[in-house]
Amino acid sequence: MKEITVVRNAAQSELDKLGVRNWDIWTKEVSKFPWTYDSTEHCYFLEGEIIVTPDGGAPVTMGVGDLVTFPAGMSCTWDIRVPVRKHYRFDD
Repeated sequence: MKEITVVRNAAQSELDKLGVRNWDIWTKEVSKFPWTYDSTEHCYFLEGEIIVTPDGGAPVTMGVGDLVTFPAGMSCTWDIRVPVRKHYRFDD
């Protein structure tokens, strides 16, 4: 099973290289919901505190300053503890 990748406090040089500031922004209030990734998502958290639990896997905590990759084909449950604001990009 592919896993969630989290880079804590990603370096600004890495964010610039990826063009994160040009990615779309997504926001979501405190909530809990299931999600399945049809394609790989890369995101960078500007605000929030989240626990994402892959089906059959261990919970992964993420939040402000984290650069995260969610693998294509993964089903999970998002548990947003503090409202989220993130840059995101899906691979084709």
